[in-house]
Amino acid sequence: MLAIATIGMLSATTLSAGLLLAFTPYLMRRNECFAVTIPAFAQNDHRLAYLKKRYAVIMAIITALSTIASLAAGAFLVANEEALGVTILCTALLVPIAASFALMLHNRQKVAALKHAEGWQAKGSHAAVVAAEEDLPRALPLAWNLLYIPVVLATIALGLALYPSMPDMLPMHADFEGNVNDYAPKTLGSAIGFPVLIEVFLAVCMVVSHWMILRSKRHTDPGAPATSALAYGLFARAESTFLLVSGILLSGGIGIVFLLSSAGFVQLGQAAVAIIILCVPVVIGSIALSVIYGQAGSRVFRKMQADEGFLADDDEHWKLGIFYYNKEDASAFLPKRFGVGWTINFARPAAWAIMIGFTAATLVFLASVFALVG
Repeated sequence: MLAIATIGMLSATTLSAGLLLAFTPYLMRRNECFAVTIPAFAQNDHRLAYLKKRYAVIMAIITALSTIASLAAGAFLVANEEALGVTILCTALLVPIAASFALMLHNRQKVAALKHAEGWQAKGSHAAVVAAEEDLPRALPLAWNLLYIPVVLATIALGLALYPSMPDMLPMHADFEGNVNDYAPKTLGSAIGFPVLIEVFLAVCMVVSHWMILRSKRHTDPGAPATSALAYGLFARAESTFLLVSGILLSGGIGIVFLLSSAGFVQLGQAAVAIIILCVPVVIGSIALSVIYGQAGSRVFRKMQADEGFLADDDEHWKLGIFYYNKEDASAFLPKRFGVGWTINFARPAAWAIMIGFTAATLVFLASVFALVG
């Protein structure tokens, strides 16, 4: 059961992520094509349509091959060929990402050349200010993340209640057939501290992501300021709500399932299957939001772009189409140029401090895990 669930989840993740990458050019704002600013009317240009279609077809083929490779990797893992299985799996997951980036760069050059040949230029440098911005929808307030506190407290309470009935040696790892092959002595740290630590770490990751959404520059199109600001607000609210719900579901679910496994109510293999099942709605929800809203709400109002041209062009600040570097922009976070979600302004020291801090926190988390169960 565990082997089937694991292989299914791995292949489904590869397939869904690859298809989302393939569909990415159709999720972006109407005045952008492969990370190049263009007039909205140019989206109907047959040359650009051909580039997007070719990109999607190539990515779909690569995704299909990577999914097959994921299935093969799962078969090797089940056969206890872990080294080979992990190698194939990592390759299957990374190839679509690398291929998407390479294809984006290739098509970006072609779009930039076409833009230059057609003389598509911004009409000056325009910015937009939306009146009554407080009335627009926005991401959920950060205070909603206080909901993680009762989840953690409930896990601690459940752990203390189950602790006396737990065996002296707790199951910590199982192979792909569900057979436990690693144990740890029962202590408060290994029995309760370990699942609580996972919950807290996941909660911190989700809270930081939520905070980034709140602190991000609000995307506003000078050609349609009110409509684009409304679309972005709806997008940010949906993403922050999904982030909160999925974070509570995953953190609370993982902690409780692990406690039940330690107490012997479920086998460790069954617990792993339950965690995989918890991930399914998160993956489906993430894809659904991307398709429904598009990047920064671009699919909410499909006709919100002006047709006569474009009023702002910041191509020079996007290095390789995905890295934003602008010393004159005070924003540390902003919507991605290619892909769904947010990125950082690499010219801001605060953004680098957050990246370094998050990396350090991850290392501390891993060291704490090894200390608790080692």
